[in-house]
Parts: sequence; structure tokens; C-alpha cells
Amino acid sequence: MNAFPRARLSVLVFSSLYPNAVQPRHGIFVEERLRQLVASGNVEAKVIAPVPWFPLAHRRFGRYGQLVAVPFKECRHGIEVLHPRYPRIPKVGMSIAPRLMVAALAGSVRKLQDDGFRFDLIDAHYFYPDGVAAVTIGKRFSKPVVVTARGADVNLIANYRLPRRQIQHAAEGAAGIVSVSRALKDRLMGLGVPEAKIIVLRNGVDLTRFAPTDGQVIRSRLGITGSTWLSVGHLIERKGHHLVIEALQAVPDVRLLVIGDGPLEGGLRRQADRLGVAGRVDFLGHVDHDQLPAYYAAADALVLPSGSEGMPNVVLEAMACGTPVIATAVGGIPEIICEPEAGELMSERSAAAVVRAWAVLQQRRANGRIGESTRAHAQQFSWSETTQGQLALFRRIVAMIAAPSRVVS
Repeated sequence: MNAFPRARLSVLVFSSLYPNAVQPRHGIFVEERLRQLVASGNVEAKVIAPVPWFPLAHRRFGRYGQLVAVPFKECRHGIEVLHPRYPRIPKVGMSIAPRLMVAALAGSVRKLQDDGFRFDLIDAHYFYPDGVAAVTIGKRFSKPVVVTARGADVNLIANYRLPRRQIQHAAEGAAGIVSVSRALKDRLMGLGVPEAKIIVLRNGVDLTRFAPTDGQVIRSRLGITGSTWLSVGHLIERKGHHLVIEALQAVPDVRLLVIGDGPLEGGLRRQADRLGVAGRVDFLGHVDHDQLPAYYAAADALVLPSGSEGMPNVVLEAMACGTPVIATAVGGIPEIICEPEAGELMSERSAAAVVRAWAVLQQRRANGRIGESTRAHAQQFSWSETTQGQLALFRRIVAMIAAPSRVVS
């Protein structure tokens, strides 16, 4: 074995949180980080993005049925992505999910090696079950593993006893751990992970794709003439769309655009009807990632009253387009909205707090502190620093594996 790593690293990315032909925005931030890394010219990569499989799944079985249509292999932005299936048992399978992943996916890893892909390390995203499974596979194939904690994996899932133990065990076996915010690093340390083992590498934003643009086309198409809020994300309770709809009662001159789909759409529509604001709420469903800048530009504020977050990309994207953000002070959000130009943190997670933050934002806009200054604030969150941090971490780990007695600075 060479004492020094090759100049160009080969990385196997492992995450069920990765886009596919059926779910093009699923885990888009994982794909974005990888695209930037590959674009550096220092890394070649292949992706194993497992898809849950439910026995007897059919399209009529909701989300599990839809996943039947995910291809087993595809090429996204020049990167080969494999989508092997692993069995998943809803409601009762949480504690055994990592083992089911390992049993189903080890064959895919072996085939990649047999086909000539000699990877240096495994880059896993989302600690549970993906990171736990990746560490097990890494031991089986004698490859170091880096696990990235992204939010709900350690903020929520780690609250359950059995998954928490598995996360802690995987953290011990991982060669390196990345958190996307300082808040997540603190949470990992609270789980017993040594501080020295964790590096903070924030999500970034593509400042070329997400830039100030003319939102008038969207406003004209939707018939918007007044103030507009934008709410982006999966339609689940944790994202807080219901609080944004409730807040509309106190701001009769504001219209709301909701981008995303999910299990609560019907309930949110009924809530809007019940509160008498349905005429001011547009449910737009899925919007392609490349079309989002126009919607950010059409809005006066992105509103994100989440109950839990890691480092939400929608906040970075909105700011890069010059649109300020109203959000709860959870996860890594305070690390992004840290200046008045960025937006306003809510005092609590409630509809009333959304309204209060909007009033502050309106005053700030009247004073000329919103717009170009918002974009300027976002420019410090490019992917460059994250990419360089990944390269340094990966090279250090590979060098230490290749020459364990050599001190790597």
C-alpha cells in the first residue's frame, strides 16, 4: 500500500437522503454538496442511494407505491447513482433499519469493487439509519467512514433509546464526523461524541443559480399585487406551514405561496378554509429546483417556523436571491440569520410571533436594510469553504489509514 493517498480521491457516497427521478428534491442538499466536491476536480464519486421497499408495494400504497418507479440506476449531473432496495417495515422497523440496510446493500458495494471502483472512503449522510449502516459496511470492507449529521437524525431520532445507542456506537466507529451547524455539534457532544472528532461544515448555496432576479413573471401569473410570503418545504408539522396560515388572519394584506407536498396538504387546505384565508393561499405543489429563484424573488419574505432543523438550504437560497427570512431560532438557523439584513428570528414558535417578526421586517425594509444587503449577507455562505473542508478531512483520514504511524497535520 502506498504511504501517501492518491492526489485524486475516490469516494463512495452512501445516503437514502438523495434525489432520484421520482423525488428530484429529496435530499437535494446532499447532492449539491457532492456536486461541488466533484467539480473541484479532486474527487471521483459514485453514490449508493437506497430506496425503501415495502412488501406488496404498489402505486396505490401512497409514498411506498410511488417509490416503485425509482430506477435502479441513473446518472445525475454526471455522477452514477445506484438505488438498491432495502425492506422497510412502517412503524415497527426503526430499530432494525440499519441491519436491513446492511443486508440489502453490501452486495451493491461488492459489485462496485468487482467492477473496478476502488474507493478510498465512504461518505455517509444522515446518522440513522444510513450512518449506522455505513459504519458497519465500512468495517466489513476495511474502509474508513465519514458520517454527516444533518438535523432530525440526531435532534429527534436520537431521543429513542435503541437508535441512540446505535448512533453512539457508529460515532465511535466513524473515522470522522461532520455536522452542518454548531448546534448539531453541541447535540453530538451531548450524546458523548468527543469534540475533537467533529468538524462543522455548513451547507452552502450556489450563488450563481440563486441570485436576485425579476419575480414579476410569477407575480403576474398568480395575480399578486400586494405583500407576499413564501413557505417552502415538506408538508409536515415540523415545518410549521400551519402556523404561517394561521398568521394570515392578522395580516389581511398578505398573500401566501406554499411550495412542497406531503401528508398534511389536505389538512392545511381545510385549515385555510376554516380560518377564512383560503383565497389568499396558493398551494403550488412541487416546484423544480431551478425554478425556485423566481419564486423567492416574487416573495417579500420566506417564512419558516420549524420545530427542528439542521442547516436548512431554503434559508440560504432565499437570502441569496435577496429575500429576507422569518424563522424560528432552532438548529443552525441562528447561525445564518445573524444580522438584521438576513431577516428576523421569531421570539417563539407561534403564529403571533410570525406576525411580530413581519412587522419588524417591514420597518427594516422601510429603512432600506433589505434587498441588496440581504444578498451581500448570503455571499459568505458559498460552497467553497465546505468543499475545502471536506477535501482536507478526507485526505487526512486516508493518509492516516495508509500510514498510521505518520503524523498528519
